[in-house]
Amino acid sequence: MRQSVQELFERYQDNLYAAAFHVCRNAQDAEDAVQDTFIQYYSTQKEFDDEQHIRAWLIRVAINKAKNMNRTFWKKNRVTLEDYMESLTFETPESQELFETVMSLPLKYRIVIHLFYFEDYAVREIADILNVSESNVKVRLSRGRSLLKEKLKEEWEHDE
Repeated sequence: MRQSVQELFERYQDNLYAAAFHVCRNAQDAEDAVQDTFIQYYSTQKEFDDEQHIRAWLIRVAINKAKNMNRTFWKKNRVTLEDYMESLTFETPESQELFETVMSLPLKYRIVIHLFYFEDYAVREIADILNVSESNVKVRLSRGRSLLKEKLKEEWEHDE
């Protein structure tokens, strides 16, 4: 017995998500596990006895996919920003404050500022790494510097 993926998805998506979420405790990982489960169902040649057999198989696969996500290198070695910040050593409180302020910038500015100032890459090299134009890198650096200036100015005004 085989049923269409669309029918099964509509019928069991919520059940599979709940089962996967209980294992991995993360919404994105649970969604990925459900998606991978339906991909595996679609690509398998297995014949099922009945509807209950399909449902049990889907749940078992979703739970196994969620367990596998918990075993990945990334999941085991993930560190929160706060924990990472505690592990860093800074020469002065000002350098720590600057680093934290840079980390609070939007990603596209944070990356170019990090590569330019902390990793000593040239604009041309950053453009190659990020696969953007040199003028785009310059604009991001300029906007990132402006944001940094505003944020640091606000912090200094609060300190007075």
